[in-house]
Amino acid sequence: MSAFDQVELPDFPHAVVVTDASGTRLTHGETGRSFPWASVTKLLTATATLVAVSRHLVDLDEPAGPEGSTVRHLLAHASGVAMDSDDVLGAPGRRRIYSNRGMELVAEHVAEATGTDFADWLEDTVLVPLGLSTVVLEGSPAHGASGSAEDLAAFGRELLAPTVLDPELLTEATTVQLAGLPGVLPGFGRQDPNDWGLGFEIRGTKSPHWTGGGNAPETFGHFGQSGSFLWVDPRAGLATAFLGAEPFGEWAAGLWPGLSDAVLTDLR
Repeated sequence: MSAFDQVELPDFPHAVVVTDASGTRLTHGETGRSFPWASVTKLLTATATLVAVSRHLVDLDEPAGPEGSTVRHLLAHASGVAMDSDDVLGAPGRRRIYSNRGMELVAEHVAEATGTDFADWLEDTVLVPLGLSTVVLEGSPAHGASGSAEDLAAFGRELLAPTVLDPELLTEATTVQLAGLPGVLPGFGRQDPNDWGLGFEIRGTKSPHWTGGGNAPETFGHFGQSGSFLWVDPRAGLATAFLGAEPFGEWAAGLWPGLSDAVLTDLR
Protein backbone atom coordinates (compact mmCIF):
# COMPACT_ATOMS: atom_id res chain seq x y z
CA MET A 1 0.00 0.00 0.00
CA SER A 2 1.32 3.43 -0.93
CA ALA A 3 1.91 6.14 1.65
CA PHE A 4 -0.84 8.23 0.03
CA ASP A 5 -3.34 5.36 0.36
CA GLN A 6 -2.71 5.35 4.10
CA VAL A 7 -3.64 9.02 4.51
CA GLU A 8 -7.05 9.48 6.15
CA LEU A 9 -8.66 11.97 3.79
CA PRO A 10 -11.79 13.96 4.77
CA ASP A 11 -15.31 12.72 4.07
CA PHE A 12 -16.48 16.06 2.62
CA PRO A 13 -16.02 16.85 -1.10
CA HIS A 14 -12.39 17.52 -1.95
CA ALA A 15 -9.79 16.99 -4.63
CA VAL A 16 -6.07 16.30 -4.78
CA VAL A 17 -3.92 16.54 -7.91
CA VAL A 18 -0.16 15.98 -7.94
CA THR A 19 1.87 16.89 -10.99
CA ASP A 20 5.41 17.17 -12.22
CA ALA A 21 6.57 19.37 -15.09
CA SER A 22 5.47 16.77 -17.66
CA GLY A 23 1.97 15.99 -16.42
CA THR A 24 -0.31 14.61 -13.73
CA ARG A 25 1.10 11.94 -11.43
CA LEU A 26 -1.74 11.35 -8.94
CA THR A 27 -5.39 12.32 -8.57
CA HIS A 28 -8.02 11.79 -5.91
CA GLY A 29 -11.54 13.06 -5.43
CA GLU A 30 -13.56 15.53 -7.49
CA THR A 31 -10.70 16.94 -9.52
CA GLY A 32 -12.88 18.63 -12.17
CA ARG A 33 -15.20 20.35 -9.69
CA SER A 34 -14.79 24.06 -9.02
CA PHE A 35 -14.03 25.05 -5.44
CA PRO A 36 -13.18 28.48 -4.01
CA TRP A 37 -9.42 29.10 -3.88
CA ALA A 38 -9.51 31.92 -1.31
CA SER A 39 -5.97 33.23 -0.75
CA VAL A 40 -4.43 30.85 -3.27
CA THR A 41 -5.80 33.54 -5.63
CA LYS A 42 -2.79 35.64 -4.60
CA LEU A 43 -0.55 33.36 -6.67
CA LEU A 44 -2.54 34.23 -9.79
CA THR A 45 -2.42 37.93 -8.98
CA ALA A 46 1.33 37.78 -8.40
CA THR A 47 1.83 35.93 -11.69
CA ALA A 48 -0.22 38.45 -13.67
CA THR A 49 1.80 41.23 -12.03
CA LEU A 50 5.07 39.53 -12.97
CA VAL A 51 3.90 39.30 -16.58
CA ALA A 52 3.38 43.09 -16.52
CA VAL A 53 6.91 43.47 -15.08
CA SER A 54 8.38 41.26 -17.82
CA ARG A 55 6.66 43.45 -20.43
CA HIS A 56 8.16 46.58 -18.84
CA LEU A 57 4.76 47.99 -17.97
CA VAL A 58 5.39 47.78 -14.23
CA ASP A 59 8.64 47.98 -12.24
CA LEU A 60 9.01 46.09 -8.98
CA ASP A 61 10.69 49.04 -7.32
CA GLU A 62 8.33 51.80 -8.40
CA PRO A 63 6.09 53.42 -5.77
CA ALA A 64 2.79 51.71 -4.99
CA GLY A 65 0.62 51.56 -1.90
CA PRO A 66 1.46 53.48 1.29
CA GLU A 67 4.08 56.22 1.33
CA GLY A 68 7.53 54.76 0.86
CA SER A 69 6.17 51.42 -0.37
CA THR A 70 6.83 49.78 -3.73
CA VAL A 71 5.29 47.01 -5.82
CA ARG A 72 7.94 44.72 -4.31
CA HIS A 73 6.88 45.62 -0.76
CA LEU A 74 3.23 44.97 -1.56
CA LEU A 75 3.87 41.57 -3.13
CA ALA A 76 6.14 40.58 -0.24
CA HIS A 77 3.62 41.59 2.46
CA ALA A 78 6.09 44.15 3.72
CA SER A 79 4.39 47.45 2.81
CA GLY A 80 2.97 48.01 6.29
CA VAL A 81 -0.62 48.14 5.07
CA ALA A 82 -3.23 46.40 7.23
CA MET A 83 -4.96 43.12 6.46
CA ASP A 84 -8.22 44.47 5.03
CA SER A 85 -8.01 48.26 5.12
CA ASP A 86 -5.79 51.14 4.03
CA ASP A 87 -4.58 51.63 7.61
CA VAL A 88 -0.79 51.68 7.78
CA LEU A 89 0.57 49.62 10.69
CA GLY A 90 4.26 50.21 10.14
CA ALA A 91 6.94 51.53 7.83
CA PRO A 92 7.68 49.54 4.67
CA GLY A 93 10.30 46.82 4.99
CA ARG A 94 10.15 46.49 8.79
CA ARG A 95 8.00 43.38 9.29
CA ARG A 96 5.83 40.95 7.42
CA ILE A 97 2.20 42.06 7.76
CA TYR A 98 0.02 39.67 5.79
CA SER A 99 -2.38 41.82 3.78
CA ASN A 100 -5.29 41.18 1.46
CA ARG A 101 -5.44 44.91 0.87
CA GLY A 102 -1.83 44.94 -0.25
CA MET A 103 -2.58 42.47 -3.03
CA GLU A 104 -5.62 44.52 -4.06
CA LEU A 105 -3.40 47.60 -4.27
CA VAL A 106 -0.99 45.65 -6.50
CA ALA A 107 -3.88 44.72 -8.81
CA GLU A 108 -5.09 48.34 -8.91
CA HIS A 109 -1.56 49.46 -9.78
CA VAL A 110 -1.28 46.89 -12.60
CA ALA A 111 -4.68 47.88 -13.97
CA GLU A 112 -3.65 51.53 -14.09
CA ALA A 113 -0.27 50.75 -15.64
CA THR A 114 -1.68 48.46 -18.33
CA GLY A 115 -4.90 50.37 -18.98
CA THR A 116 -6.79 47.11 -18.55
CA ASP A 117 -9.24 45.87 -15.93
CA PHE A 118 -7.23 43.52 -13.73
CA ALA A 119 -9.57 40.55 -14.16
CA ASP A 120 -9.25 40.96 -17.94
CA TRP A 121 -5.46 41.29 -17.67
CA LEU A 122 -5.31 38.08 -15.61
CA GLU A 123 -7.49 36.24 -18.09
CA ASP A 124 -5.56 37.45 -21.15
CA THR A 125 -2.04 36.93 -19.78
CA VAL A 126 -2.39 33.89 -17.50
CA LEU A 127 -5.68 32.00 -17.60
CA VAL A 128 -6.15 31.73 -21.37
CA PRO A 129 -2.48 31.06 -22.25
CA LEU A 130 -2.34 28.28 -19.64
CA GLY A 131 -5.74 26.84 -20.58
CA LEU A 132 -7.20 27.31 -17.10
CA SER A 133 -10.76 27.17 -18.40
CA THR A 134 -12.52 26.62 -15.06
CA VAL A 135 -10.83 29.52 -13.25
CA VAL A 136 -12.90 32.63 -12.62
CA LEU A 137 -11.95 35.74 -10.64
CA GLU A 138 -14.97 37.34 -9.01
CA GLY A 139 -14.29 40.07 -6.51
CA SER A 140 -11.01 40.56 -4.74
CA PRO A 141 -7.73 39.69 -6.52
CA ALA A 142 -6.54 38.67 -3.04
CA HIS A 143 -9.07 35.88 -2.50
CA GLY A 144 -11.80 35.86 -5.16
CA ALA A 145 -10.82 33.06 -7.57
CA SER A 146 -12.44 29.66 -7.96
CA GLY A 147 -11.66 26.72 -10.20
CA SER A 148 -10.83 23.05 -10.32
CA ALA A 149 -7.92 21.17 -8.78
CA GLU A 150 -6.96 20.07 -12.30
CA ASP A 151 -6.49 23.70 -13.28
CA LEU A 152 -4.73 24.57 -10.03
CA ALA A 153 -2.27 21.74 -10.71
CA ALA A 154 -1.83 22.95 -14.30
CA PHE A 155 -0.88 26.32 -12.83
CA GLY A 156 1.58 24.45 -10.62
CA ARG A 157 3.16 22.97 -13.76
CA GLU A 158 3.72 26.50 -15.04
CA LEU A 159 5.56 27.28 -11.82
CA LEU A 160 7.74 24.18 -12.28
CA ALA A 161 8.51 24.86 -15.95
CA PRO A 162 7.46 28.42 -16.89
CA THR A 163 6.11 29.27 -20.32
CA VAL A 164 4.10 32.43 -19.60
CA LEU A 165 6.44 33.67 -16.89
CA ASP A 166 10.00 34.79 -17.51
CA PRO A 167 12.11 32.06 -15.82
CA GLU A 168 14.59 34.51 -14.27
CA LEU A 169 11.76 36.65 -12.91
CA LEU A 170 10.04 33.56 -11.46
CA THR A 171 13.30 32.64 -9.75
CA GLU A 172 13.42 36.11 -8.21
CA ALA A 173 9.77 35.89 -7.20
CA THR A 174 10.32 32.59 -5.40
CA THR A 175 13.44 33.81 -3.60
CA VAL A 176 13.09 35.38 -0.16
CA GLN A 177 12.48 39.12 -0.38
CA LEU A 178 13.61 41.39 2.47
CA ALA A 179 15.14 38.46 4.31
CA GLY A 180 14.82 38.12 8.06
CA LEU A 181 11.48 39.86 8.55
CA PRO A 182 9.32 38.38 11.32
CA GLY A 183 5.55 38.14 11.08
CA VAL A 184 2.45 36.07 11.63
CA LEU A 185 1.58 33.28 9.21
CA PRO A 186 -2.24 33.12 9.41
CA GLY A 187 -3.36 29.89 11.03
CA PHE A 188 0.15 28.94 12.15
CA GLY A 189 1.25 31.81 14.36
CA ARG A 190 4.32 34.01 14.60
CA GLN A 191 7.29 32.97 12.48
CA ASP A 192 10.75 34.47 12.73
CA PRO A 193 11.73 34.72 9.98
CA ASN A 194 8.45 34.69 8.06
CA ASP A 195 9.90 34.15 4.60
CA TRP A 196 8.03 35.41 1.56
CA GLY A 197 8.84 35.96 -2.09
CA LEU A 198 6.89 38.14 -4.52
CA GLY A 199 3.39 36.88 -3.72
CA PHE A 200 4.68 33.36 -3.06
CA GLU A 201 5.00 32.11 0.50
CA ILE A 202 8.32 30.31 1.00
CA ARG A 203 8.56 27.42 3.43
CA GLY A 204 12.06 28.15 4.70
CA THR A 205 12.45 27.05 8.32
CA LYS A 206 8.87 27.77 9.42
CA SER A 207 7.40 25.55 12.11
CA PRO A 208 4.59 24.74 12.39
CA HIS A 209 3.73 24.86 8.70
CA TRP A 210 1.06 23.60 6.32
CA THR A 211 3.51 21.75 4.02
CA GLY A 212 5.27 18.52 4.99
CA GLY A 213 8.41 18.05 7.00
CA GLY A 214 9.90 16.49 3.87
CA ASN A 215 9.27 19.54 1.71
CA ALA A 216 12.46 21.39 0.82
CA PRO A 217 13.01 24.85 2.32
CA GLU A 218 12.73 26.22 -1.24
CA THR A 219 9.11 25.00 -1.46
CA PHE A 220 6.77 27.84 -2.31
CA GLY A 221 3.03 28.32 -2.74
CA HIS A 222 0.03 29.41 -0.70
CA PHE A 223 -2.92 28.10 1.24
CA GLY A 224 -6.39 29.56 1.55
CA GLN A 225 -9.04 29.85 4.23
CA SER A 226 -11.45 27.95 1.97
CA GLY A 227 -9.44 24.79 2.65
CA SER A 228 -7.17 25.08 -0.38
CA PHE A 229 -3.47 24.90 -1.11
CA LEU A 230 -0.87 24.72 -3.83
CA TRP A 231 2.74 23.95 -3.07
CA VAL A 232 5.60 23.66 -5.54
CA ASP A 233 8.74 21.84 -4.43
CA PRO A 234 11.48 22.58 -6.99
CA ARG A 235 13.89 20.10 -5.43
CA ALA A 236 11.36 17.25 -5.71
CA GLY A 237 10.08 18.48 -9.07
CA LEU A 238 6.50 18.18 -7.86
CA ALA A 239 3.48 20.41 -7.26
CA THR A 240 0.42 19.43 -5.25
CA ALA A 241 -3.02 21.04 -5.35
CA PHE A 242 -5.71 20.47 -2.73
CA LEU A 243 -9.20 21.94 -2.79
CA GLY A 244 -12.06 21.22 -0.41
CA ALA A 245 -15.59 22.10 0.57
CA GLU A 246 -14.81 22.93 4.23
CA PRO A 247 -13.05 26.08 5.49
CA PHE A 248 -9.52 25.84 6.84
CA GLY A 249 -9.38 24.61 10.43
CA GLU A 250 -7.78 22.03 12.69
CA TRP A 251 -8.60 19.31 10.15
CA ALA A 252 -6.38 21.02 7.54
CA ALA A 253 -3.52 21.86 9.88
CA GLY A 254 -3.52 18.21 10.93
CA LEU A 255 -3.98 16.65 7.49
CA TRP A 256 -1.94 18.69 5.03
CA PRO A 257 1.61 18.09 6.34
CA GLY A 258 1.12 14.31 6.41
CA LEU A 259 -0.56 14.31 3.01
CA SER A 260 2.35 16.30 1.59
CA ASP A 261 4.90 13.92 3.08
CA ALA A 262 2.99 10.94 1.64
CA VAL A 263 3.08 12.50 -1.82
CA LEU A 264 6.82 13.04 -1.52
CA THR A 265 7.39 9.50 -0.25
CA ASP A 266 5.51 7.95 -3.16
CA LEU A 267 6.50 10.21 -6.05
CA ARG A 268 9.75 12.03 -5.33
